[in-house]
Amino acid sequence: MSNVSAPRLSATTILLLLMPPLMWAGNALVGRMVNGLVPPILLNTLRWSLALVILLPLAGWVLRPGSGLWSHWKRFALLGMLGVGSYNALQYLALKTSTPINVTLVAASTPVWMLLMGRVLYGVPVSGRAAVGATLSLAGVMAVLSRGDIEGLLGVRLVPGDALMLLAAILWAWYSWLLARPAPGSEPAAIKADWAAFLMAQTVMGVAWSGLMSAVEWQLLPALPAGQTHVQWGWPLAAALLFVTLGPSLLAYRCWGAGVARVGPAVAGFFANLTPLFAALMSATLLGEHPQPYHALGFALIVGGIVVSSRR
Repeated sequence: MSNVSAPRLSATTILLLLMPPLMWAGNALVGRMVNGLVPPILLNTLRWSLALVILLPLAGWVLRPGSGLWSHWKRFALLGMLGVGSYNALQYLALKTSTPINVTLVAASTPVWMLLMGRVLYGVPVSGRAAVGATLSLAGVMAVLSRGDIEGLLGVRLVPGDALMLLAAILWAWYSWLLARPAPGSEPAAIKADWAAFLMAQTVMGVAWSGLMSAVEWQLLPALPAGQTHVQWGWPLAAALLFVTLGPSLLAYRCWGAGVARVGPAVAGFFANLTPLFAALMSATLLGEHPQPYHALGFALIVGGIVVSSRR
């Protein structure tokens, strides 16, 4: 185990691992924009329900008896709960009480949880390069989020939303390791060989989990006066649902699964740290702000961490 080297990053692998953080950054921005249009857990349920409809023509056969889904339902129920039903629901919930800087900082701890979980659950050693890479990547994230001012980080106050995002980061790390290290015989060969079928199997279970959580959420929502509703239907919400369904749900999950399969969750986790950088650049573009020197510094540190951690 001590002489196991990190996998080499090809151009295709880099592209696969860059697409998810780009989509997730857009997901965070859209999630904040529709904060008052739809309850957070219901947003996640609607998002994945639409994804399920889109996947039906590609992998509808997964729902048939004998496909392997129902005989391996425990495996896909766990993956669906972690990757589909929990992570983004917790993120949307976190944005109700926490600030974007807090949520992004907590989410940036995901590579650390991946390294620790790999060591504890799978006996994967944490190399010196991985430790240095994690430090560089986190330093890059903090440089961007603090806008080059360390006092901005020192003034961060923890709120309930931070705890929710911390739980989301830990669950995502577990989900990634489950993808990379499935138990022998836990996944039917036909479903495992088809990315749409594999995502379909997770989505079916994930929508069920999210639907249950949405039902509880709806019961806890405050009563509104007659004529008012908790869901503000219209083109802004429709456009948001279309984006989070096609981008962060289908495209990002497809690329993430393929990227993790190529390099493993530990190396892939460092690419997830590009999410706050992309979010900062998107926010700057939407707000008309020009890129600042700390953007270049953060990018250099994050990419440096990825390079160091993935070198043989």
